[in-house]
Amino acid sequence: MTEENDNRPSNGVAQGCEAETTGNRKLAAEETHELTTIVDKSLENPINNNLGLTEKKWGGAGHDGSIEPVSNASEAEGQVKKLPFPKSVFFIISYEFSKGFHYYGTRTILVLYLSRQLDYDDDTTTVIFHIYAMLGYFLCVFGAIISDSWLGRFKTILYLSFIYVAGSALVTLGAVPPLNLPATTFTMVGLGLMSLGSGLVKPSISAFGGDQFKLPEQVKQITIFFSLYYFVVNAGSLISITTTPILREDVHCFGEKECYSLAFGLPAVLVIASIVVFALGRPLYKSNPPAGNMVVLVSKTIGNAIATKWREKKTNPREHWLDYADKKHDRQLIEDVKVLMRVLVLYLPLPVFWALFDQQGSRWTIQATRMDGDMGSWDIKPDQMQMINPFLILAFIPLYELAFYPLLAFVGIRRPLQKLTLGGIFAGIAFVVSGLVELSLENTYPILPTAGNAQLRVYNGENCDYAITSNLTGLNFDIASLDMFVDRNINIDSTNHLYVEFQFTEKAGLNCFEFPKQTFVLDTITAHYLFLNSKNTTDPLIWGIDTVSKPSRGYPFGRTLANVRPGRQVEWKNKKGSIEHTEPANLRNETELKSGEYEISVDNTVAAKAYLKVGGIYTVIINEETTGIYESNVVIVTNPNSMSIFWLIPQYVIMTLAEVMFSVTGLEFSYAQAPVSMKSVLQACWLLTVAFGNVIVVIIAELKLFESQAYEFFLFAGFMFVDMIIFMFVAYRYKPNNPASQSEAEPLTEKTDKVGIDNVAKTIDD
Repeated sequence: MTEENDNRPSNGVAQGCEAETTGNRKLAAEETHELTTIVDKSLENPINNNLGLTEKKWGGAGHDGSIEPVSNASEAEGQVKKLPFPKSVFFIISYEFSKGFHYYGTRTILVLYLSRQLDYDDDTTTVIFHIYAMLGYFLCVFGAIISDSWLGRFKTILYLSFIYVAGSALVTLGAVPPLNLPATTFTMVGLGLMSLGSGLVKPSISAFGGDQFKLPEQVKQITIFFSLYYFVVNAGSLISITTTPILREDVHCFGEKECYSLAFGLPAVLVIASIVVFALGRPLYKSNPPAGNMVVLVSKTIGNAIATKWREKKTNPREHWLDYADKKHDRQLIEDVKVLMRVLVLYLPLPVFWALFDQQGSRWTIQATRMDGDMGSWDIKPDQMQMINPFLILAFIPLYELAFYPLLAFVGIRRPLQKLTLGGIFAGIAFVVSGLVELSLENTYPILPTAGNAQLRVYNGENCDYAITSNLTGLNFDIASLDMFVDRNINIDSTNHLYVEFQFTEKAGLNCFEFPKQTFVLDTITAHYLFLNSKNTTDPLIWGIDTVSKPSRGYPFGRTLANVRPGRQVEWKNKKGSIEHTEPANLRNETELKSGEYEISVDNTVAAKAYLKVGGIYTVIINEETTGIYESNVVIVTNPNSMSIFWLIPQYVIMTLAEVMFSVTGLEFSYAQAPVSMKSVLQACWLLTVAFGNVIVVIIAELKLFESQAYEFFLFAGFMFVDMIIFMFVAYRYKPNNPASQSEAEPLTEKTDKVGIDNVAKTIDD
């Protein structure tokens, strides 16, 4: 055996490489992996074996998957020593709570910040979001290598956390309007640093917590730690997903409708405080020195096999291409890598699932902005819909054990690969549902002017009715006092504009104002408006361009068209009496306002009342009858969001069903199939499939294949169904690993095919 073989690392990839995700269930399974790997290593250790703590004496896996008791009381007394619960882990848990609060909170509001504040379109917003998520997964592996081979876990967490803090500070500073900093540059650099810091630090956190325990004496205590750790991470996630949108929308700062600087900044302060608390715990920590990294060793083995095969494939052929590494690496390592490679072939179709799953934070959030979350006293914000997933997952895991898995077993679906396939199919169904919802949603969108087409709206600010005729065939109409006329389809000739001549005839017989005949130009792809306001002695016929598209930020637009004497001032007051907007009456600006009830005043006299709903564009037509006396009417230019946000619940429910079946089952299958030395490596490779899934979303979004978002959802659903057909073919040809130890092979059977962290924890606890 070479010197390299003698130095084989024993700790793997920081006891399993983690990555932060929108759904914390993957994190739970990773903590499961941390726990079981630590126990495995304690059993592998030659010192423990000399004490009689082999797997058989520790308690091998029974036929039902439980751990059998040790053979006699003296051995049990030697194994279990009463040791105090390490106080150091509370410093680690507090750090993870604050960091998780910031990370998940940032992800929750990131899509809205990119689209509403930085004015990126939906496709670019999606690309940036998924690149941010993708980098964290890719860098996770490198973080484990740095920790295991160079800095050690404590220094990795402490030093590299400042990269994350720097990134969060840049994003926060870029969101503060008075600073006038280049917000886009600060945000992009900040997100890059946050991905770097998160990816490099995350593999070490829970593993460092596991280092604080002595095994096997503290097996029960480490189980409590991981349960507490899992609870804290979920608590931080749920609290941040709930509160960050409230900080964003319900707090006003720096004259802005939304306070992103607070939504980003407050969690950033918590992260800084958590690093200080983490550093204060240093005297209490038990730190293991770096001992090498299995990912590096596997990479060297594969690289050596390829290089040697290139030189010796004719002179000294081997049966398997990895056998060419036998001169430099021991036989057991090579056999373990062979098993690893067989499982990795199964992984090739898996990124498509994550491409669908991670769009909950991007495309589905954008979809929610076009829906109605008004519940009267409670307004559901689009980014708060992401709460559904973590809530459902906590409910579904026990339901799967009690009801769903027994039902699947009854119809013949028992094996992990079958469940993985069904989970992928559920994800595809979820996207079919989201596509159908999007089709229904598109029916609520306004009709926009297109090439060769123009739109016209006429607003009558007078107290008289008029008959209007024009030189265009079919464009003759009556318009009542304080009303709106609309024609959404006026054909434009090849010159891309059209002259229209209007003649106004009084209908009411009230000695109304006589408007002169006038000609205007209609341009293609344009929505024009004409406002009749005789009290404007300079220009009684106002010609302008209307805004018709739904507001990109989701908030309603309000506008006053006031036929009042010059010098008047218009104010919009919310139901609390606070002035939301004020301007001269003749400006006619379209103003973004929060949804809700408003009083519109002219020179402090209430002239109109309006209730603005999310996604709508409203015009308030006001006529000054006499001094201080006003008549008004509220007309809707673009209908508000009318489809309830609760229509998104079915797709979230189906996707959560898919996640429990796919994510947790897949991680358990990976752990069960991996040789002891490859468990951490395989977990890292599993997480890389998530990274590649985000790459798929980036590519599809950049291609911009469809104008309709619904068709893109159907495309992803089709990809998922085809992908699962390929996966079934690959799974059919897969030869399961059958280690000599029964505990390695047993999870593939029906009786030991279980789900979730609780099963592993209870098994060890028993």
